[in-house]
Amino acid sequence: MTIYLQKSDSGAFRQTIRVHQDSHQHTLFADVAAALGGDDSAPDPHDIFDASLAACKAITLLMYAKRKQLPLDWVDVEINRDNSQEAQGLYQLNVVLKLVGSLSDGDRQQLLAIADKCPIHKLMTAATVQVNTRLVQSGSEGL
Repeated sequence: MTIYLQKSDSGAFRQTIRVHQDSHQHTLFADVAAALGGDDSAPDPHDIFDASLAACKAITLLMYAKRKQLPLDWVDVEINRDNSQEAQGLYQLNVVLKLVGSLSDGDRQQLLAIADKCPIHKLMTAATVQVNTRLVQSGSEGL
């Protein structure tokens, strides 16, 4: 899987993100708010980061429920970000789950526990992530 990002043709900061996975390509966009000089034409990078957690929790719960044959119809996820202390190293994401289906209280508690085991939650909270950045010359291989 490779992700390519290039400056979009429109907007001061708008970016085009292409995700290549197997034989498929998906296109996303990123921008920043007008207050930061952008056009607010797409989610900002923080929004995409936070959204990955919401998507992962929902997909994880749906897959788990299917495997365990729990009557979960769908999951709605709301994430509220508190980045007021991000500069001090604390980035808080407050997650609210709505589990829709004929679930018992026990099923709901089991799914709540599973939600915190989704791969992105674990990546955000328990993994050491290394980012290695290098430069290439314009026109050379790598982009």
